[in-house]
Amino acid sequence: MLISNRVCAGFPSPAEDLGAQRIDLTQMLIVHAQATYFLRARGTSMEGVGIFDNDILVVDKAIKPRHNHIVVAVVDGDFTAKCLYQRAGRIKLRAANPTFADIVPKEGQTLEVWGVVTSSIKQFKV
Repeated sequence: MLISNRVCAGFPSPAEDLGAQRIDLTQMLIVHAQATYFLRARGTSMEGVGIFDNDILVVDKAIKPRHNHIVVAVVDGDFTAKCLYQRAGRIKLRAANPTFADIVPKEGQTLEVWGVVTSSIKQFKV
């Protein structure tokens, strides 16, 4: 169910029950089902964009990556989620946490953008 109203931190409106409708998270979060994967985020390098350790990333491989997209890339065989910097023929991967250095591909290093992150899902312990 998706409630069309925003969540208030104070007194709830008795009319909020009237705005409920069923939702399908797959329909809501996925555009290209055949090209979409879920990955679990590890680490703190993307906290500046709201991606935290253990979040579930929705990654769409059908979207063409562009400058400033959050992407999943493979760097020398290791997966990483970073912001794509792509200007004037230069490519690098930027963390959203200033304590992490940019990843700038060096001679002989492989960097492949694997997909574009379209959503981040947070789960809480219950």
